Amino acid sequence: MKKMLKNLAWVCVVLSLTAAVAFADTDKAVNDDTAVARSLDIFNSLYKELNTFYVDTIDAQKSIENAINAMLDEIDPYTEYIPAKETDEFMTISTGEYGGIGSYLLERTINGKKGVYISGPYEGSPAARAGLRSGDRIIMIDGDSTASWSSDQVSKHLKGQANTHLTVTVVRPWDEDSIKTFSFNRETISVNPVPYYGVTRDNIGYIALTTFNEKSAQQVRDALIELKKDPRVKNIVLDLRSNGGGIVEGAIQIVGYFVPKGTQVLVMRGRDKSSERTYKTTVDPIDTDIPLAVLIDGGSASASEITAGALQDLDRAVIIGSRSFGKGLVQSTRQLPYDGMLKVTIAKYYIPSGRLIQEVDYGNRNDDGTFKKTTTDSTARVFHTAHGREVREGGGIMPDIKVEPRELKRVVYNIMRDHWDFDFATKYVAQHAKDIPNPADFQVTDEIFNEFKAFINPEKFEYDKVCEQQLAALRKTATAEGYMNDSTTALFDRLEALLKHDLDHDLDLHRRDISYLLGQEIMDRLYYQRGQVQNAIKDDEYLDAAKKMFDNSDEYQRILNIPAKKGKSNKKKK
Repeated sequence: MKKMLKNLAWVCVVLSLTAAVAFADTDKAVNDDTAVARSLDIFNSLYKELNTFYVDTIDAQKSIENAINAMLDEIDPYTEYIPAKETDEFMTISTGEYGGIGSYLLERTINGKKGVYISGPYEGSPAARAGLRSGDRIIMIDGDSTASWSSDQVSKHLKGQANTHLTVTVVRPWDEDSIKTFSFNRETISVNPVPYYGVTRDNIGYIALTTFNEKSAQQVRDALIELKKDPRVKNIVLDLRSNGGGIVEGAIQIVGYFVPKGTQVLVMRGRDKSSERTYKTTVDPIDTDIPLAVLIDGGSASASEITAGALQDLDRAVIIGSRSFGKGLVQSTRQLPYDGMLKVTIAKYYIPSGRLIQEVDYGNRNDDGTFKKTTTDSTARVFHTAHGREVREGGGIMPDIKVEPRELKRVVYNIMRDHWDFDFATKYVAQHAKDIPNPADFQVTDEIFNEFKAFINPEKFEYDKVCEQQLAALRKTATAEGYMNDSTTALFDRLEALLKHDLDHDLDLHRRDISYLLGQEIMDRLYYQRGQVQNAIKDDEYLDAAKKMFDNSDEYQRILNIPAKKGKSNKKKK
């Protein structure tokens, strides 16, 4: 019934749009506004007829929302309807503030029993100060059982006005007194966009920026000023990996810390010339000369790409990593009746060289229904940086120094999917908290890794079994087509035996990636996101590449095509 109603509502929209086209074809004099008005009138009338005469009762709100979302899905993935019930969450993402306890939640089912868990309190948050930890299963809030609640329901009850009181009861695994109750006040939670900054690789001032909210520019500024006070710091690295973007103004300000005031960073172009808007830096720079690198990957998008792309086009920073996401579209919010909002794409943005980095052309589709790309390698236009380097449009930001991201292996994915790393970290910290060193010194030793291997129950560990499934399908096809005989069957049996998983071998084979997961979870429980970042950068190919480049000043200048400074002549006058 749910699917039928969704399709029915979408049919309403399609019919109304079809009618609009019909009107346009039959009456060329009718302008667009009139066609839209007629289409909406048809849609309203059609829905009234359905609501009156359809055999079953139609959920009006759900049907209309389905129709709206289906229509918006045809445009691009960034234009979306935000109903009143979701506006608070949207504003939280935009501003970085909300009223609550300050923690991520995890919903999971164990042995058929659903539960919601604390999965990462923010450092200094009410949840952290009260004593809640990752791995705690929430069983009651203010005396009400959460046994049947989803994570959304739990989140709704944990959030609220600052300075309001609440009581949270949890089950803490691997603790003698497993039932614990915490009473504390909600607070205004500020999401820190810079969880860590510090000195690494002897002389690199490192800044991790995870999002672009209203606090991002100030937090980066504070970190940069503090790092410059340290006499060890000779270079700066801004880490934008997995930073999906956010507020554009934050990107403009951050670029402004490294280039002269008044430098053009961005041009936004909408439907017509009058909507074009140029953005220039408006603050005095902090340092226009210190060697600078920006780290990016496939998760770097939007404002991250503006920051990295502008610094690349201005030849102010070397970009290190892998190709960014490729989002060159700008969204704005519009207020709707009944407290709803529309987040709508209003423009495309162009960085200093004049190039557009948008990868997908949402206005054109392939024959199979997928969206076309804005350019291909053969059609991408060439632009030039401030020092004359060639850069190309479309497809995101291409790094100056490429570092291939680690491929996620299936056994590692299975560990993450079924939360083996999460549960082990909960157990390990409960038993060894006093023995765990600070993030800069912590490493997953042989003892810890072997303890993790022993923690996994081979009988419960679930592989994806892709090879087995494909082999079974091939065996079935070979049988149907008459290829199976004694020798073929023997070959299939041998191959099947070779493809059997050996869990112990697989864990040892992928120890490096698994150790990374374990380290991240263990650090989160004691040192929060700050500790995760600080521990992760100890063994980081991206930072190793930055260090190698910084240590060779000629290489840095060569990449950015920086003109050699003219020195005094050593020749004597005759």
